[in-house]
Amino acid sequence: MSRAVLSLGSNLGDRLSYLRLAVEGLSDVLVAASPVYETAPWGVTDQPDFLNAILVVESPDLDEWGWLRRAQSLEQQAERVREQRWGPRTLDVDVVSVDEVRSTHPDLLLPHPGTPSRATVLIPWLDVEPDAHLPGHGPVADLLATLPSSDIDDVHRRDDLTLH
Repeated sequence: MSRAVLSLGSNLGDRLSYLRLAVEGLSDVLVAASPVYETAPWGVTDQPDFLNAILVVESPDLDEWGWLRRAQSLEQQAERVREQRWGPRTLDVDVVSVDEVRSTHPDLLLPHPGTPSRATVLIPWLDVEPDAHLPGHGPVADLLATLPSSDIDDVHRRDDLTLH
């Protein structure tokens, strides 16, 4: 049995529909889905705001590479085009962590290296797992506490939007 945390993001087209596509595509393994959040873009800032969420998934049949393949398949279904690093996208599905697995393979860095500094991941993750732990980094709540308040203030919960 493997348990993974996946981060979803969309800032092109029908953003909520793209997040829902991911939820539906993972419905057979879905344990929990966070509320939807709206966040300012990160990296390349001259683009539309994102909708973000976290999914916790489990499967007896998938390892970290299986989760990566599932994530990439969902992005393909959403017709994601990779033109610019950190640029706009229909759907981004990042494998944040898989159990206690650590990987330095360039195609699958685990835990996801940006996680400790991204309120867009940490805040929704705490919604579904208040005692969440990021392998090699510690409690997610402690990571969030180290971020500047401006990063946290840019993450807005959208209770008017639901994933399923």
